[in-house]
Amino acid sequence: MRDISQTSLDRLIEAYDVFFVDQFGVLRDDEGAYPGAVEALQRLKAADKTVVILSNSGRSGDYNASRFVSLGFRRDNFDHFVTSGDAAYAVLSRQGSPVSEGARCVTISSGGDRNLAERLGMRHVETFAEADFLIISGSEAERISMDTYADMLRPAAARNVPAICTNPDIHKLVQGTIAPGAGSIAQLYERLGGMVRWFGKPHRDIYEEALRLCGPPPLDQVICVGDSIDHDILGAKKMGLHSVLVRTGILADLPASQIEEMMIKDRQPTFLMEHFR
Repeated sequence: MRDISQTSLDRLIEAYDVFFVDQFGVLRDDEGAYPGAVEALQRLKAADKTVVILSNSGRSGDYNASRFVSLGFRRDNFDHFVTSGDAAYAVLSRQGSPVSEGARCVTISSGGDRNLAERLGMRHVETFAEADFLIISGSEAERISMDTYADMLRPAAARNVPAICTNPDIHKLVQGTIAPGAGSIAQLYERLGGMVRWFGKPHRDIYEEALRLCGPPPLDQVICVGDSIDHDILGAKKMGLHSVLVRTGILADLPASQIEEMMIKDRQPTFLMEHFR
């Protein structure tokens, strides 16, 4: 891919002090750590770098950090775990937020996650017709069709119920295949006429929360590592941060020519890596 340099972990360690690293597709899949990923984080901490795992997850950073460690990663090899759910909570818990305690909420998620609604003191309801808010934090599109999701969402869209998307990923990896992610469901809700407030990469709030936790550092000392051109790379570009596109995760099976076509001007990474190891 012309005009974009291949880089290595050693070169990144020489050039940057703060690493914002995506988890799913860069460090792990749904089965466990990628080969060399645990050692890569160890190398960063041995070089006294600040490491933030930056994830488009609707669940909290604390929950994700515990899950991350259970998959073989070490807690002392990253400084913070920041999620889009954390960014949403930081914004929506402020005084003057449109979300009020006790508001009726339906959460679309995977694994029964209602973390954000519970943190905000919202009251869970079962039917979309009675909800005051929707939270879209996950997808089960590997077993629930998008047509079924559309049928579920129509009553809320007809009443102009606001939605909060805490996982903007358009695609997700499921047992080596790609399925529509929570971001696809949020886009569907917009097509039905609903209004969505987006949190997570490529939107600013998650980066601002991560930078706040880190000091904040000079922007030229921060490097973002990810496998998604539309989330990790675009988000870094919007924030004025350098980025590394890793050809694992959702890009693993795509030919180089197709990846190059996807990298339009605001989605061009600073560097490329085959694997983060």
